[in-house]
Amino acid sequence: MAKKQVKEIVEELLRDFLAENNYELYNVEFIKEGRDWFLRVYVDKLQDGEDAWISTQDCENVSRFLSEKLDETDPIPQNYYLEVSSPGLDRALLKEEHYIRFTGEPVEVKLYQPVDGRKQINGILKGLKDETVFVTDQQNKTWELPLRQIAKTKLAVVF
Repeated sequence: MAKKQVKEIVEELLRDFLAENNYELYNVEFIKEGRDWFLRVYVDKLQDGEDAWISTQDCENVSRFLSEKLDETDPIPQNYYLEVSSPGLDRALLKEEHYIRFTGEPVEVKLYQPVDGRKQINGILKGLKDETVFVTDQQNKTWELPLRQIAKTKLAVVF
């Protein structure tokens, strides 16, 4: 089954449940690792429009609900392991809305090709406009990085 179809099926099965429980679907992955398939569902929690911590109990609630729905409908022909978790503190920014939501936060940006001799830019996410990510580093230099040149952007965990 195509990965995109699996994502769409999971989104549809979870839509109402997530909305009723103030959860947000952050990402879905359906990937093969070795001989095994994994359906990984990353959920977040919103409270009054603000970020809130998702607990292991929240993940368990989503997992039980989704597992039951997947068993009922049986839309995925091969065997797989279901994993439900938080996207984590160092979550990857995958969609335009992630870049908007986390504007002002510290990020690590890894590039496919070096820009000014650097393949990684660390700094504060200043925003996304016209498929260009803006990051200001510690030297106060603002980097304008086209999305197509970015291999991965994730939130930086600062201690």
